[in-house]
Amino acid sequence: MDDPAASRPFMPGYGIARAAGGAGLLPWSWAEARLVQSYRYWIISTGGRPYPHAMPVWGVWFESEFWFSTGGQSRKTRNLLADPRCTLHTDTVDPVVLEGTAAVAPQGARLDQVLDHYKAKYPMEPPDLAENPVFVVTPHRAFGLVEAEFTTSPTRWQFEP
Repeated sequence: MDDPAASRPFMPGYGIARAAGGAGLLPWSWAEARLVQSYRYWIISTGGRPYPHAMPVWGVWFESEFWFSTGGQSRKTRNLLADPRCTLHTDTVDPVVLEGTAAVAPQGARLDQVLDHYKAKYPMEPPDLAENPVFVVTPHRAFGLVEAEFTTSPTRWQFEP
């Protein structure tokens, strides 16, 4: 997959510098490194409810998608099955925020690879897929910024549909 297109997000009132000629935009490799290295992520879902639901999860960034497991009866699962649109972000000072759609991951070799990465990253056995589904989030757009370079680093990445 090609890197997503980078641009400056519209942030009126924050004194954000324009990205003339792409100056100051963060490379996608910067965002991917944070998506891979983060230990904990926050996922936000709604499921048609009046208020968003935010919860921390463990997960892995693998082949340009985010994969995580959760309880089959959890509010996250119920929300995502009702409305797959979600937002997630890294639990880091210089965050990456990802907007996308979630689906229950199909069984197969690719899921087996993801579970191998999951086992290597976290101190637990992989989830029992009969009770705890693995979701895969396909990104639509992402945002990132470096706090120490707040006025010059905000970057938005747009993925191809």
